[in-house]
Amino acid sequence: MDFPLFHLDWAGNRMLIAVIAVLHVLVNHSMAVGAMPLIALVQWWGYRTADPRWDRLAYRLLGVCFIVTTTVGALTGVGIWLSASLVNPHAIGSLIRVFFWAWFTEWIVFITEVCLILAYFLTWKSWGERRKGQHIVFGCALALASWLTMAIIVAILGFMMDPGSWAERRSFWTGVLNPIYLPQLCFRTPLAMVMAGLLALLLIPFFTARDAFRRRALRFVGVWTLAWSAPCIVGAGFYWLAIPDAMRSNMPVALATQAFQTWHTAVAQILTVAAAAILIISLWAVIKPGWLPRPATAVPFLLMFVLLGYFERVREFVRKPAVIENYMYANGIEIDKYPLLREEGVLAHATYASHRTVTPENELEAGRDMFIIACSRCHTTTGVNGVVNKLTTMYGREPWSREIVLTNIRTLHNVRPFMPPAPGTDAELSALAAYLVSLQANPVPVGGAQNEGVKTPVTTQPAVTLRPTALGEG
Repeated sequence: MDFPLFHLDWAGNRMLIAVIAVLHVLVNHSMAVGAMPLIALVQWWGYRTADPRWDRLAYRLLGVCFIVTTTVGALTGVGIWLSASLVNPHAIGSLIRVFFWAWFTEWIVFITEVCLILAYFLTWKSWGERRKGQHIVFGCALALASWLTMAIIVAILGFMMDPGSWAERRSFWTGVLNPIYLPQLCFRTPLAMVMAGLLALLLIPFFTARDAFRRRALRFVGVWTLAWSAPCIVGAGFYWLAIPDAMRSNMPVALATQAFQTWHTAVAQILTVAAAAILIISLWAVIKPGWLPRPATAVPFLLMFVLLGYFERVREFVRKPAVIENYMYANGIEIDKYPLLREEGVLAHATYASHRTVTPENELEAGRDMFIIACSRCHTTTGVNGVVNKLTTMYGREPWSREIVLTNIRTLHNVRPFMPPAPGTDAELSALAAYLVSLQANPVPVGGAQNEGVKTPVTTQPAVTLRPTALGEG
């Protein structure tokens, strides 16, 4: 509430972060954390067997990972910071205050990782065979640095799901060693190794001739993938048991969305079949690599992309209604501030708002401000998860009246436990209801031409930033 708020109405703030974050995790897990130890192992195997074909294969795999991680990986990493700061600045600011030294360390490790991958790739050929053993050490150091960056970030992700005793102790190490940290790390580490194996399975047919060496290479990465699959499954079970019971109750909606939550069992079964298909094709690469057609090598990696996207969606959703469990709701408002905001009002404490109080003349403007502050982190007006679609005529019923909308605003968190309670005074909630009802008659996205009676200047931009209110205004 002390920051200007960004709102992307056509796609939604959640979708903005989700697309960037999932792409980053896909690149980071498969091409950095998992691929670097695999590449170093392939290089070592070529050194040990004195077969230069393994060395060439490792170099080509590294070339792909080098290009993608230093472009897409780096851009999406910065993109996560940018999008999170735009969408929920109070949440990211709170995490920085708790984990400043963890992020500082991660930045140092990341810089080291960048230097190592540059050195590893650019000196591959120039060092020659006489220094190959030293060069392999570069690869091992790079693998360790890549894993450390993930190990640090996983502590922050786990903290957001379950801070443990941090609320009482407020110490750095209590936050880092939260109840979710070790289980999530035990899952993500072998998951990254499996993803690297699937990536290599996809690329090997492009880098090798159709001969005996290709079959050996496919068998090699197939064994790698299967070897890491067992600890990945065990880690997944460890992670599942660590998730709080209240979060597990959100699983049907997390898996299949609210509209199809009764199908969550079928969705879970489909995802299980996809995981089984990955294992079957990996086993195929081990037993009969010569019979494995090139299109089949792409299937496991594509399925893993889907599974990873689902995993990240579920992980983000199950902790609702909080963005930081027991500390901050998904709307960016601290849980212990709710009594104050119900008494004195949200707008009275919002630095960036059109008005401090609600009057008959500014009711729709104030309601719009309330929507941006309290609702826009998860909802749009007419886009993804839009409120207009939820309020307009459905199944032959009339559009919702202001009284029905207001009642739902006040009580919906009781029947939708993944939604935070609505903050604010009765007047502010009534203004929010008035604004939502006005959208039914004039469903114009936030940032487009405003509803009748709203005095906010017209803009055609799809994103909104609330303007600061001078002290004493309103």
